[in-house]
Amino acid sequence: MNADRSSMQEAPVLGGLRPVASLSPPALSGWGQLGVPGRERLDENLARVTRGAVLTRGLGRSYGDSALPPPSHREVAGTRLADRILAFDPDTGWIRTEAGVSLGTLVWTFLPRGFFPPVTPGTQFVTVGGAVASDVHGKNHHVAGCFGEHVASLRIRVADGRVVDCGPDRHPDLFYATLGGMGLTGHILEVTFRMAKIPSGWVFHEAERIADVETFVARLQEAAGTWPMTMGWVDCATRGHGLGRGILQRGRWCEPSEAPPVPPAPLPRRTVPVRLPNWALNRWTTRIFNELYYRKQIPRATWGVLHPERFFYPLDALRKWYRLYGSRGFTQYQCVLPDRDAPERARQFLEVLTSRQGASPLCVIKDCGPQGRGMLSFPMKGISIAVDLWMDERTQALVDALNEFVIDAGGRIYLTKDALTRPEHFRAMEPRLSSFLAVRRAWDPTLSIRSHQSVRLFGDPP
Repeated sequence: MNADRSSMQEAPVLGGLRPVASLSPPALSGWGQLGVPGRERLDENLARVTRGAVLTRGLGRSYGDSALPPPSHREVAGTRLADRILAFDPDTGWIRTEAGVSLGTLVWTFLPRGFFPPVTPGTQFVTVGGAVASDVHGKNHHVAGCFGEHVASLRIRVADGRVVDCGPDRHPDLFYATLGGMGLTGHILEVTFRMAKIPSGWVFHEAERIADVETFVARLQEAAGTWPMTMGWVDCATRGHGLGRGILQRGRWCEPSEAPPVPPAPLPRRTVPVRLPNWALNRWTTRIFNELYYRKQIPRATWGVLHPERFFYPLDALRKWYRLYGSRGFTQYQCVLPDRDAPERARQFLEVLTSRQGASPLCVIKDCGPQGRGMLSFPMKGISIAVDLWMDERTQALVDALNEFVIDAGGRIYLTKDALTRPEHFRAMEPRLSSFLAVRRAWDPTLSIRSHQSVRLFGDPP
C-alpha cells in the first residue's frame, strides 16, 4: 500500500480535486473519494449551524464536488445531527422532517406501517435535504417522477439570514429553483412531502438476460408500460454485437397475498476492509467481471419475491465499496438521452466509452419519464445511462468526449454525479441554466452560498 500511495501523489489533479488518499486530514470528499481540505460544522440545531455557512452538506453521497466548499473556504454546515421527524399523518402519508433525516430512517421506520419514500435513488444513505437539492430519481421515474414532485413545501435559510417557507404558492421561484438546485439557493432546513402507501414491504421482481443494447433499450421501454419500477445493468466492456448486453430488472410491490407474513428487516452489511491496489481494477479485470456477472443469471428469465434492500439498494450491503477502486478515486458519469432513436444512441454512447477504454464494472440504464418541476432537475423523457470511471490522466478527455456526444444527442448530465464537466459543455446542454441563475442571483446577489462545483461550472467567486 505504501507504493500505491506514493504513486497517487503524482496523480493529476482533476477538476481541482485530489484523491483523498493523497490529502492530509482533515478532508472532505464525495463518495468517489475525490476531495479538498475541509471539515463539517455539526449541530442538532440546523437553523443555528447554517448561519453564515457557505454550503450545507448531508451524508456525502454525491460523487463529485457539489457538496464540497469553494477553494477559499474550509468549512461547511453538516445536517446529519438534524434528523428529527417532526410530523406524520398516517391517513394521508404527509410527513415533515428536518433536512438531515436519511431515507434509510424513513424506510425502516415506516415500512412496517405500510409506507415507503415516494422516490429513492440507489442508496438509502441520502438525507431528505440532499434528495431535494439533487431532486433524486429512482427506478420508478417513468411513473412517479423525481423526489421534488412529491414535495409540498420547504423551509430554507436564504443568503441574507432569513428563514423562508416556500412552495408552489409561496415564493415559487425559490421553491422550483431549490428542487435540483444543488444547495445553491439556500440552506434547506425542513421538508414537507408525501410518503407512498404500499400494499406490503416486499418486491415482486423479474430479471431477464438480454443479448445486446438495442434489444435491451427496446425491452426497457416496453416494460415501462406495465411495470412501475424498471432498470438494468449492461456490459459496456464487450465490443461488437454483444456491446450493451445485460440484465433487465422489473419490479412492483407485492400484494399481501404474495408477500411473506412479516415485514422485512434490514439486511446485514459487510465492509470492504482495505483499499485495493490501483492495478486490481483495469480494463482486463473489468471484462472478466462483466462476463461473469452476465453469465451468473443462467436461465434467461427469473422471477420471485425479493427483499426491498436487494432490489433498491444492492450496493448498500457492502460498506465503503469505493475502496474497490483503489486510492486514485473515481467518479460516475450519468447522462440522459432523449427518447428519439434511443436504442441507436445508447449503442453510440457505449462505443464512445469503449473506444476510449472507459469500460466499467458498473453501467446502469434506466427509463425516464417527463421532465420534472425543478429548474435544474436532471431527467427528461428518455433513457439514463450511468457509468463509474476511475480517475487517471485520461478521464478528463473521456468525459469531454462523452459530453460532446450528449450535447449532439440533445441530452444532459446529472450534476450530483459530476466532477469534470467543463462550463462551456454544461451551458451547451442546459437551456434552463440562465433562468436558474437569475433566480439564484435574486435571492443571493453576492453568491455567498456556493460550492466547489458552482465555482467550476458557473464561475462563482472562488
